[in-house]
Amino acid sequence: MTASNHDLINEIARSLDTGAIIPYLGPDMLSLCNDLQVPATPQALAESMTGKVSVPHKIRKRLTQAAQFIENFKHRKSVVHLMNEAFASTPAPSPLHLALAGSGAGLWVDTWYDDTFAAALAQLPAKGSWAQVQGLSQSEHFGQWTGVYDEDGALLAELPNDVARLLYKPIGSHGPVGNYLVSDSDYVEVLTEIDIQTPIPAAVQAWRSGRNFLFLGCRFDDQLTRCFARQIMKRSSDRHWAVLPDEPTRMEARFLQEQNITRIDMPLAQFADALMDAMQPALAA
Repeated sequence: MTASNHDLINEIARSLDTGAIIPYLGPDMLSLCNDLQVPATPQALAESMTGKVSVPHKIRKRLTQAAQFIENFKHRKSVVHLMNEAFASTPAPSPLHLALAGSGAGLWVDTWYDDTFAAALAQLPAKGSWAQVQGLSQSEHFGQWTGVYDEDGALLAELPNDVARLLYKPIGSHGPVGNYLVSDSDYVEVLTEIDIQTPIPAAVQAWRSGRNFLFLGCRFDDQLTRCFARQIMKRSSDRHWAVLPDEPTRMEARFLQEQNITRIDMPLAQFADALMDAMQPALAA
């Protein structure tokens, strides 16, 4: 690890302790888990679904298109059932999941469907109550963009003022009731409104103001991931970081530059170890 990376990681650890950073988690966070039994990439999820329901060969590895085909020719319930099966297992949170859950961050954005980070928050009751806000499919919840759930999975009418920790799942989650944005039509509905921030919870919009984002396990090599990240980051600070060991694509590099995201060129597992070492004094407090 270079001296510059060492200094940067120490700075990130301090900022996590003070709540100045919002961790933004992608599917590759699951690569840190030892007992992985859920799909960890969009392609793996598409193959899981199309291994059980026949779809045209050309879309077998294209998640949103495959989900749309199943929704059109089977039923929306078939999509939800396949998603629930794919994410029925909850991977044990990795040490980094637990470290982030125990940090001073008050908001975490988790952009995959597994319940791993919710399990990490549940293991730290001494840190205060927590709740989660999930994106909802308009095909199932027309006119309602998000659902709010307490730490026990109960549906809430609104987010309580005294919640100390908030998990935001913009594309839904397996737990507690199987809310998923996964088909083409799911995303079309959200993308028609996301520019004016309608699908983004007010609590998220308020919390992000002036704060930095730390992207972990994310790629920005497709339009959907870039669009969601751009809109969730809107009106935050002008300095962010992304752990991205693979050489960025042309569109990724342009996105990083546009959003003032500094690339940290390290494998995620190596970064995780270095960050946790830097966070030790705060976690022990």
